[in-house]
Amino acid sequence: MERIILGIDPGTTIMGFGIIRVENQQMKLIQLNELQLSKYNNHYIKLGVIFNRTLELIDTYHPDELAIEAPFFGKNVQSMLKLGRAQGVAMAAGLSREIPITEYEPKKVKMAITGNGAASKEQVAKMLQQLLGLKELPKHFDATDGLAVAVCHYFNTGRIEKQQSYSGWEAFVKQNQDRIS
Repeated sequence: MERIILGIDPGTTIMGFGIIRVENQQMKLIQLNELQLSKYNNHYIKLGVIFNRTLELIDTYHPDELAIEAPFFGKNVQSMLKLGRAQGVAMAAGLSREIPITEYEPKKVKMAITGNGAASKEQVAKMLQQLLGLKELPKHFDATDGLAVAVCHYFNTGRIEKQQSYSGWEAFVKQNQDRIS
């Protein structure tokens, strides 16, 4: 059975993404790229661009699943808020097309790819290069980070571990009653 997985590393400066096709337990790279957002000086315009580009990717490649990296907890609350919004609009794009979404912590992604939850971005990129036979790596690690989320999802499919997965708005609301005021 063939399936296509879209992986997204959300960001407000660069959003990395990777798309893989899995057929007969074999992964094949379809797309590896990044969305440059630094040219937009308005945060809301950036969010609109993230939403529209994610929809465009979905409508072009028809992924069966979307895997997204969860925001890491940092000290700068403002940065975390902006990153959470970027993640949220990418998720909203997937949910609007009724694509199941799974969220992965950065350490979980690194662990799935390299076997080390504290691996560097360079180590993750090099391992992806080997796994997928990439001739060269992109200039920024955001693209390989997005690809890593897709590959992590493939490696973790069918595992019993609890991940946040949503099949649509209703499922999201039902699983997040604590967020409703």
